[in-house]
Amino acid sequence: MVLALVASSVLFVALRMNKSDDLPAGVPPRPAPIAATPEINAVSATAPQPTASGVTRQIAAAARAPQLGEFTGQVSDSLTGAILWSKSPSTPRLPASNTKILTAAAALLGLPHDARLTTTVVVGTDGQVIVKGAGDPTLSAQSKRSQTFYTDPGRISDLADQVRRSGVPVTSVAVDTSAYTGPTMDSSWSRDDIKGGDIAPIEALMTDGARIDPLNEYSPRVDNPAITAGEQLAKALGVDVPVTNVTAPAGARTVATVRSAPLVTRVNDMLRYSDNVLAEALGVELSVARGGPATLAGGTSAVKQTLADNKFDVSNVTLRDTSGLSYRNLVPAALLDKLMAAASGPTGSDQPIDSKIRPMLDGLPVAGGTGTLADRFAVGENPGAGWVRAKTGTLTGVSSLTGIVQTVDGRVLSFALISGGTSPADARPALDNVAGKLRECGCR
Repeated sequence: MVLALVASSVLFVALRMNKSDDLPAGVPPRPAPIAATPEINAVSATAPQPTASGVTRQIAAAARAPQLGEFTGQVSDSLTGAILWSKSPSTPRLPASNTKILTAAAALLGLPHDARLTTTVVVGTDGQVIVKGAGDPTLSAQSKRSQTFYTDPGRISDLADQVRRSGVPVTSVAVDTSAYTGPTMDSSWSRDDIKGGDIAPIEALMTDGARIDPLNEYSPRVDNPAITAGEQLAKALGVDVPVTNVTAPAGARTVATVRSAPLVTRVNDMLRYSDNVLAEALGVELSVARGGPATLAGGTSAVKQTLADNKFDVSNVTLRDTSGLSYRNLVPAALLDKLMAAASGPTGSDQPIDSKIRPMLDGLPVAGGTGTLADRFAVGENPGAGWVRAKTGTLTGVSSLTGIVQTVDGRVLSFALISGGTSPADARPALDNVAGKLRECGCR
């Protein structure tokens, strides 16, 4: 009875607390809650047009910073394509990961935007199943519904489920990497970069970009991506027999397939996280689509030729890879800026090239917010925070930044900035300062 009385008292107090006091006569009723309706507003086509002299005055001091070392670059008006500032823009420079701007643009120009890669499992002999790689490094060994590094990848777990449903009695797992040919590492790369997490042997079959820790962007990579992927499928199937590398017999029965995310998604993952492995795979994919070899060298040739076919000047471009890891790459700032101006300029039926490469803007890291710019452009310190979207590039003694910025007047500017000969720890803040000055630009 005591408990019942206490409970009744608590209920009475709760009801009284939830009951609003009567309002005096004449007091207006409480207004309805404010409803937020977020929307994306298009940049005004009539935003004030900056001038070359205005831009030069705005960034002059920042562009003279000694931390920039040997500095080249170009800034353009995305709406008109007019060059507003430049410094030795045609000089070939070591671009580091700004090379990926070329790779992204070429892939979007040369491949269907909805293109997907299909990894298959076929039946061999004596209970063996064979995983045939298709050049998709985003394939994931993460369990169902678990987080993955890449966006919407195919999964080993799905392959295993399909194999089990097929009823095939599996006694061993093998891998087929014949979709790629040639060396798996460029001679200008260091094998130390595998343990450093920058690259892996580029094989037609791998999972999670060959990361040992599949969710860690900077994880060391494995030396044998295809065998590792086969071992992951074997484990999922409960098979404890060494995985071998074979060539699947022609006409072998397919018992499982998974597909990658569409090309646009993979391009943007590559840009956002500056993923070298994915960049190299995209290069090979482009080469094959053009009828070229499924090799790393074929990828570099395909990127250059695709850009040339679309009227971009690649005469001063030297590519040893499509990721920017090689110190033998050379790209002028003018080309990087031209690609960015095209991506951010007017689109429509009369601008087919610009329309095709526009999607890569979505993959550019946001200053102070996402990807490789998440810890740069400190909010409250650099006015470019949240307004600059750009691809970073870093090697020892090399720093680069290519992207776009919306000025305070609502005008979109493209830019490409390349620094060399100084420490990235010093050069990157100096590059960010130049881009931040562009954000504050009225520049008329």
